[in-house]
Amino acid sequence: PVKILLCEHDAEKRNYLNTLVGGYDYFLVVGASGEGHAALGQAVATEPDLVLIDLALPDMPGVEAVRQITAALPTAQVLVYTAEEDEEQLFAVLAAGASGYLLKDTAPHRLVEAVEEVMAGGAPLSPRIARKVVGFFYHHSGKLTHALSERELEVLRYLAEGQPIRAIAEHVFLTEDGVKKNLHKIYHKLKVANGKEAVIKAIKERIV
Repeated sequence: PVKILLCEHDAEKRNYLNTLVGGYDYFLVVGASGEGHAALGQAVATEPDLVLIDLALPDMPGVEAVRQITAALPTAQVLVYTAEEDEEQLFAVLAAGASGYLLKDTAPHRLVEAVEEVMAGGAPLSPRIARKVVGFFYHHSGKLTHALSERELEVLRYLAEGQPIRAIAEHVFLTEDGVKKNLHKIYHKLKVANGKEAVIKAIKERIV
C-alpha cells in the first residue's frame, strides 16, 4: 500500500482525512499531525510515500514545511490540501517541491484520485489553481520549447492544468499508455524526473 502521512492543523478535518484515506486497502496512513515540526519528525521516522499537507500550520509557514519535508525525504511526494489560494504562495510551494495543489472544497473522490495521480507521476491541481497557472502562462508566454513536439507541448499544458492522465488521454485522443510515453519523453527532454518537476520548469522557463 501507499504510505501516507497527514499534516492538517484542524483536528476535525484531520480525522476526516484519516477516515477517508484510511478507508482504502491500497492506502496506509502512517501518521497524522497538526504541526509542521511534528510532521517533519514523523516523516523522517515513517518514510511515507506521500505527505498530504495543509499550509495553515500554527508553528511554521506551510511553504517552509514543504521545503523541509522534501529536503529530508527527496523521494516522497507532497500533495498540498489547503484553503489558501494566494498566487505567490502557490508558486512558492511548487518551487519548494510540492507535487500538486488541491483546495479544501475538493470532492472526496477527487482527492483520492489526486493521490493516485501523484503516485503515477502526475501533478494534480484544483480548477481555480489550474486557472492561475494557465493565466501565468498566458501573461508570461515565452519561446523556449526544449525541442518538444506539438503533441508533447499539448500534453504538458494539460499536465500543468492539473489534469489526470485519464483526462489528458481523452483530450489528445491517445490511450493512457500513449500519454505516459509522451510524459517520459517530456521528462527526458526537460531533464526532469517527474510531472512535478516538469510543471515547475515549464512555469520558470515559460515553456507553454
